[in-house]
Amino acid sequence: VIKGEKFMEYFQRATPITELSELNLGSRPAKRKKAADVESLRAIPWVFAWTQTRFHVPVWLGVSEALKKEIAAGNLAVLRQMGSEWPFFQSTLNLVEMVLAKADPRVSARYDELLVNSTYAPVGVRLRNQLQETIDIVLQVKNENALLGQPSDMLTLRAIEARHPYIDPLNLLQADILHRLRQGEASTALHD
Repeated sequence: VIKGEKFMEYFQRATPITELSELNLGSRPAKRKKAADVESLRAIPWVFAWTQTRFHVPVWLGVSEALKKEIAAGNLAVLRQMGSEWPFFQSTLNLVEMVLAKADPRVSARYDELLVNSTYAPVGVRLRNQLQETIDIVLQVKNENALLGQPSDMLTLRAIEARHPYIDPLNLLQADILHRLRQGEASTALHD
């Protein structure tokens, strides 16, 4: 997906990366060079832009491909054993699972509805399909039925669910404001 010809254009439209790049948030610019490719972006703006859309692509993209490859090679039992006996692998799976629980494809779809034209919209659809595939494969490897479904995960799950009444409206408002800014409909007050 990242190597696809439309990925960077999609990223620039579907996230607030352009607006974030205009902010003076640190000592370095959002990009290393003027080129419009993934390699030119710095990590913090890259991750932050995806986080704003509740897509969290940098966390999970590639996870399903790696796990599927091992499962296809007959290593599901090995992956499950690693998940229960190898602290680093277990921690990695748990962190990916937690971020997958925070992801909300409905919110990212709303950003797409407002900000992405039909030329680039299929990239978002593919990413949302990959997100669901990643959720399914992580659950398969962890041998679970739902994200954060273990009793030890209940506090984390409740914390994520408690945020929704507050961050859902903020995400949707941000998508609307970005749409208005990019359409030139917004007043100068929105720019400030």
